Amino acid sequence: MNTDDAIALIERATAEELFGGGDAHRRYRTLAKLVHPDAAGPRGTKAFARLSELWRNRGAIRTARGTYATDVLDHRGDLANLYRVPEGHLKLVRDPSCNDLMAREAAALRRMAEHGDPRYLPYVPRLVDSFRHRDEAGRTRRANVIATSASRLHSLQEVHAKRPHGVDPRDAAWMWRRLLVALGLAHRAGVVHGAIVAQHVLIEPDEHGVVLIDWCYSVSQPDEPIAALVPGHRDDYPPEVLSRGTPGAYTDIYMAAGLMSGLMGDRAPKALRRFADGCRLPSPRRRPDDAWSLLGEFDELLHRLYGPRKFRPFVL
Repeated sequence: MNTDDAIALIERATAEELFGGGDAHRRYRTLAKLVHPDAAGPRGTKAFARLSELWRNRGAIRTARGTYATDVLDHRGDLANLYRVPEGHLKLVRDPSCNDLMAREAAALRRMAEHGDPRYLPYVPRLVDSFRHRDEAGRTRRANVIATSASRLHSLQEVHAKRPHGVDPRDAAWMWRRLLVALGLAHRAGVVHGAIVAQHVLIEPDEHGVVLIDWCYSVSQPDEPIAALVPGHRDDYPPEVLSRGTPGAYTDIYMAAGLMSGLMGDRAPKALRRFADGCRLPSPRRRPDDAWSLLGEFDELLHRLYGPRKFRPFVL
């Protein structure tokens, strides 16, 4: 990076973008050296002053509930950066044009917390806080603070990467079962997730836990279409979403079956493949639309295939 690059970066960046998620002190020292008036001359004066201001304001977002730090960037999601905070994660949308999607997530998590069965709430994140944040560039962006009750979580995207030739169907079975439980919780509360893809399903291998995350694409109002598709996953969606039709429980069930089929690959027995195919029929009216009833059918199928359920350790 040269002086011109540093000046251009400082002029357009926020404190979060400059110093979030890395060695902030090293980044500051590098930029300060490049734009200091002693080195850059008069053209560096304004940039150095702005850099100093950004440094003073780094790493803290203040709300009515308290202050959240943006020092530790844990993950870059589809729409937002996730910063580790004591409460869990601060999820701050990168582009203000996606503020409405972050609001959808907050609405979905509140609805499930209020109307969902308390026994199954650990299957979804808990909403700690939701607010608008005005950054140094004058942009107003929505943020959610979310928490989960499980630790050592890994996405099914990670699982697939470590099992490229397919997950043993007996292991995929408990993941699929718990995913159906998460969907049953949501659907009974009147929420459709709308984005059942590998990076949104987290598992806890030791205890066989599952957490369904990223409710930004969800629908909580009758006859409301899904507002956006997960980038790179258009082929995973059923016809009613692509045609801007009305989603329902059958939408999530379609996507979940496709995800789990892909996770098993060629290792899936014919009976499981037929079960998944029945969940992925083109017409929503012909698909299952009750996750709890489908779970009962799934358990019967698993019993026929593998006998009584027993705990099977899963090591990534």
